[in-house]
Amino acid sequence: MSQLDLTRRTLLRSGPALAAAAAALLDGCGSATTSAPSDGPSVGPAGPTGTPSPAPASAFAMPAEWQPHTRTFMAWPALEEVWGDQLGAVGQDIARVAQAVARFEPVVLMARPDQSAGARQLAGPEVEVIDLQVDDLWARDTGPTFVTGAPGLAGVDLNFNGWGNKQTHDADGQVARELLDRYGIRRIQAPLTAEGGALEVDGEGTLMATESSLVNPNRNPGRSREQIEADLEALLGVQRVIWFQGVAGKDITDCHIDALARFAEPGVVVLHRPGPDTPPDIWSTASGQALQVLQGATDAKGRTLRIVELTEPDFSRITGRGDDFLATYLNYYVVNGGVIMPKFGDRAADDRAAGVLADLHPDREVVQVPIDAIAAGGGGIHCSTQQQPVAAAT
Repeated sequence: MSQLDLTRRTLLRSGPALAAAAAALLDGCGSATTSAPSDGPSVGPAGPTGTPSPAPASAFAMPAEWQPHTRTFMAWPALEEVWGDQLGAVGQDIARVAQAVARFEPVVLMARPDQSAGARQLAGPEVEVIDLQVDDLWARDTGPTFVTGAPGLAGVDLNFNGWGNKQTHDADGQVARELLDRYGIRRIQAPLTAEGGALEVDGEGTLMATESSLVNPNRNPGRSREQIEADLEALLGVQRVIWFQGVAGKDITDCHIDALARFAEPGVVVLHRPGPDTPPDIWSTASGQALQVLQGATDAKGRTLRIVELTEPDFSRITGRGDDFLATYLNYYVVNGGVIMPKFGDRAADDRAAGVLADLHPDREVVQVPIDAIAAGGGGIHCSTQQQPVAAAT
């Protein structure tokens, strides 16, 4: 355990990064509220090389995850300094997730050139492996967040900074730019710093996010929640942001939304809930806060929200271990025709969670994948995947 009490992922850290993170933790988070629609500033998109494009950012919107995908991007874990003797095990987990996703849609796995052969061998022929310099496996956060609209497809580069300079990110800080350049996709340079796991949309104008991961000086120093919200509205084409307080400084992401609350469809939110015997922790605290907000919230269409609780497994019955173990079923991934979700080894809880997700996605096959090594590093399936949506028809 570090002096910052970070309890998610074993990390590479440098002295300056620790100092910056420690300074960020001195500031508190704002209250949890629902913000009304407002007009945000336009942010001009750029081409793959960063050249400004005439299309305004307001021409784009972030589709819901259940909309059709062209492909899924993933990344191969690269650094032994981050994962230690678990590097091999976490690679096997990533290969299993990639194979599960590849049953439903194309998968592109980014790997360092000197590691791509090993990645290709483990992932198998159904998964395309490309040479691209990466540091770690969290493609949701390091890759671009895609938006679509009348101009076609674009990728938002959210200026990944290692979750507030908590981890070395020399390569990962360039993944969004490099990937968009490789595929010739328009690039939008965000005017704020964020990660894809911090953003959850319903595809109809509503965004959910935690203040702890965005209104935080380790990402956006000197920026108010209102300023950040205006940027998010312009970048993602949303009209209402439901803010949760979250918890700062207790995990590397500062409490990302994708382990806490997810849209299953417009008007329906799936919420992580602690088990009856779970001692208080970051996620139980954040869950209680989020439940209060959701009970009084409305979405961009004015609907009250139906809340579906998804209870974590019994920690005494799971097969994984570790102080950083993220045992939430919320970090599932919706693909074309399927839902890829974690399996933790508590058979009753695994089955119950699979039943909940099957009921919420009756037209999709639910596939459970054991991810003990990934979860021991504090992440999940959603954290390790990033969808490229099918571009909107023009």
